Formats: sequence, C-alpha cells, structure tokens
Amino acid sequence: MTGTFLNVIAVIVGSAIGILLGHRLPEKVRTTVLNGLGLMVIVVGLSMALETKNVLIPLFSVLLGGIIGELVRIEDGLQAVGERLEQRTRRFLGGGEQGTIVQAFVTASLVFCVGPLAILGSIQNGLTGDYNLLAVKSMLDGFASLAFAAALGPGVILSALPLLVYQGGISLAALGLGGFLGEVTRQTPWVIEMTAAGGILVMGIGLILLDLKHIRVGNLLPAVAIAPLIVVILGSLGIAF
Repeated sequence: MTGTFLNVIAVIVGSAIGILLGHRLPEKVRTTVLNGLGLMVIVVGLSMALETKNVLIPLFSVLLGGIIGELVRIEDGLQAVGERLEQRTRRFLGGGEQGTIVQAFVTASLVFCVGPLAILGSIQNGLTGDYNLLAVKSMLDGFASLAFAAALGPGVILSALPLLVYQGGISLAALGLGGFLGEVTRQTPWVIEMTAAGGILVMGIGLILLDLKHIRVGNLLPAVAIAPLIVVILGSLGIAF
C-alpha cells in the first residue's frame, strides 16, 4: 500500500497549501479557478468515455448503476459522512458557510477515486508491489487538491480518508486475488469499459463544478463496477463486442 500512502500524503499536502492560498485569493479569482477546473474535468472525463469499444456497455452500466445507487442511496451516504466530518473538524478547518466542507469533500473524493489510475495503480501495487502508477497519480492529485482547496475550501483535505480506504482496499483485494486477475493493463477489455463508465461520471462532476447541473454522481458509482462485469459476462458467453 506504499502507493496509496504516497497519494494520501500528496492530497493532504496539496490541500494544505491550497487552503493557505485560498484565503488570499479574491472571490472572482476563486470562481475563475473553479470554472477552469470544471472545464478541465469535463475534458478529462470525455477523453476517458471515448475509449469505449462499444458505447452500449457504458450506457447500460450507467443506467443500471444509477438505479442501484438510488436504491441504496450512495450519495446520501457520502453526504452523511461529509456532514459528520464537518461537525468534527469545523473548528480546526474553519471554512465558510455551512455545507461547503461537505461539498468540497464529496466533490474531491469522487474526482480522486473515479479514474483508471486509481484502479490500475492500486491493483499493480497489490499484485507486484510496484507503485509507479500511483506515484504519478500522487503528483497529479497533489496539484489538483491544491487547486480544489483554493477554490472549494478546506473540505478537500478530508477526501484523503476515502482515498485511503478505496485504493488501499483495492490493493489488498488484488493481493488476495492475484492469480484470478492475471495481467492487467490499460488495454485489458474490462479496464477500457470501466474507464469509459468512469469518464461519464467525471463529466458529471465537471457539470457540478461549473454550476450547470447538480448531478447525483455518487449514485452513479456502481457503473464503474458494472462495466467490467458486463465485459466478463459477455466474454464468458463468447459474445464479441
């Protein structure tokens, strides 16, 4: 889990710097930075989504994932966790109006956890001990957390907790399922479709950052697990896609 620890440290350090800078930036500057982040997040999400080899797979993944997510109320769970963290850390983090810490926590957590590097890097780290991918992700997340914290506030630093649980859990699972997973790369079919489904969610986050549409992205998270499952099922049935 060395790579995950590096990633968590990078997010904490980047967020801390962003928090210090954020208080010194005028409101217009923070708004412009946030809009720029929203646009960039949409570009990244679109590039991920376009990797699909069959658009029906991410389509059904998002539809089924949304139904499951709404039934189990994933977004509400994330909000509840964020609110509890806000209550316990507000006096230490400070940070604006009620609820801003929750918004920053949920948004940053989704951005840092949804993406191919989080999955591939954690699997690679768990299978072989190689944390190069997560080291690269750590650098990216470090700079991203700085910008997010400057624009959204101190709640971004709390995203280090779900990042630790999420990536650490994947690494431990990969360690136990090494023989079953085999070699996993960016070109592995289930990874391609998982990336495409994740890209759709990332675009949803971009729309939220731009304040264009409040999408319950948390409730779409099952799509990231459903997409590779569809690929495995189709492959076992001998269906080409």
